[in-house]
Amino acid sequence: MSSQATVKTINIGIDEESRAKIAEGLSRVLADTYTLYLKTHNFHWNVTGPMFQTLHLMFETQYTELALAVDLIAERIRALGYPAPGTYSEYVKLSSIPETPGVPKAKEMISLLVEGQEAVVRTARSIFPVLEEVNDEPTADLLTQRMQVHEKTAWMLRSLLEGE
Repeated sequence: MSSQATVKTINIGIDEESRAKIAEGLSRVLADTYTLYLKTHNFHWNVTGPMFQTLHLMFETQYTELALAVDLIAERIRALGYPAPGTYSEYVKLSSIPETPGVPKAKEMISLLVEGQEAVVRTARSIFPVLEEVNDEPTADLLTQRMQVHEKTAWMLRSLLEGE
């Protein structure tokens, strides 16, 4: 037997072209999620003001959840047979979330994180037509769960801004 491993053809009931489209979409979700993770972690480190304790802890909870999410998304890309992007340069090209220069005030941080959470939802939602076309329930399940988390987090962050 050869010492070289041979890769078997992936036969999960989804054709290669569709798997490639799904992996591309998931790569954008991964880039958005990682970019949002980095932004949230940055804000955790740098938040100041009267809401410091609340925001510091809230941001920590959020970036921890995002750190776990990137692994799930990357693993789904791999299960579909494609490499997961993993560099800042790839994320900059793929992400719909812009970097935030400097250190904004706490309320601006909250607004920027709402925008980031909603951006991930939009990116995830954009993949559903191909998922439905090929009955990719595992990816749909993953993205449905991610969208629920991001929509809830956006609502909680927006609630901090109400009455302002």
